[in-house]
Amino acid sequence: MMRGNQSHITEFLLLGLTSDPKQQVWLFASFLAMYLVNVGGNSVIIAAIRGDAHLHTAMYFFLSNLSLVDICFTTVIMPQTLLNMLTQRKAILFAQCLAQMYFFVAFGTTDSFLLGAMAMDRYVAICHPLHYTTTMNPRHCLQLVTASWLVSHLHSFTHTILMARLSFCGPNIIHHFFCDVQPLLTLSCSDTSLNELLAFTEGSFVIMSPFIFITVSYVYIIHAVLRVPSGRGRYKVFSTCGSHLTVVALFYGTVISVYIRPSSTYSVTKDHTGMAASVVYTMVTPMLNPFIYSLRNRDIKGALCRFFSRGKCSTL
Repeated sequence: MMRGNQSHITEFLLLGLTSDPKQQVWLFASFLAMYLVNVGGNSVIIAAIRGDAHLHTAMYFFLSNLSLVDICFTTVIMPQTLLNMLTQRKAILFAQCLAQMYFFVAFGTTDSFLLGAMAMDRYVAICHPLHYTTTMNPRHCLQLVTASWLVSHLHSFTHTILMARLSFCGPNIIHHFFCDVQPLLTLSCSDTSLNELLAFTEGSFVIMSPFIFITVSYVYIIHAVLRVPSGRGRYKVFSTCGSHLTVVALFYGTVISVYIRPSSTYSVTKDHTGMAASVVYTMVTPMLNPFIYSLRNRDIKGALCRFFSRGKCSTL
């Protein structure tokens, strides 16, 4: 839309992962399959936990919330991405782009804080078992989850407000499959120094603080486990953390590689590694979470068995 000698962008073009029609066919099929598995698998985990009284504990309360956030996290991106692939219409309105960015950042940050809350649960259960019932009571767990949601949305709201004040009057092509902070900043024709400072400082803080907390928690957990006299006892205690550690490694390994760096180092045309990492943490990890937690957890496997057999399943 032209106003005088200056143009103001009202929509962006999401180029996606590839412009090759043949590659888009198998990408569409792969993304659709991953999205359906994500929604289906996480929904089953939520239903099994809510319907089984044996799983009404802090650990599974956090897991059910993590599954809910994973569904929301991917839903913010996937329907728009699949629609763009199907119709070949890559345009997204400026307001829709900001809304997508807002919810993507909010749910992604909530995911991070919930992983930190789950690490706290394992730390108290292993290192301070006598205080577990009082420390991880339902009220405290609800407060942790509520705080995770509130802080995450406040963080995302700040990013969105600062992004909305920028001017976009040049190229409108986003070399990505969704509206993320860094690709948008590279298209702005106004001063983005405040946005970049916020993204690198406060953004790094909300990502790294749960990660550091998880790391410190597991240092204490490992120290406590090594003091268990028998090897079988050590394995039994630490096996309850295996699933959580796997998810943490997948999530933070990709997120840190993409976001813990200055925006000036981001290349909109050559950052294929960052885009691949984005696929992993936005689609692959949320899809794998139900399998990671169910395959290595006897309680979850028992709950799922009872869920699908309507309570007629024997204890595993």
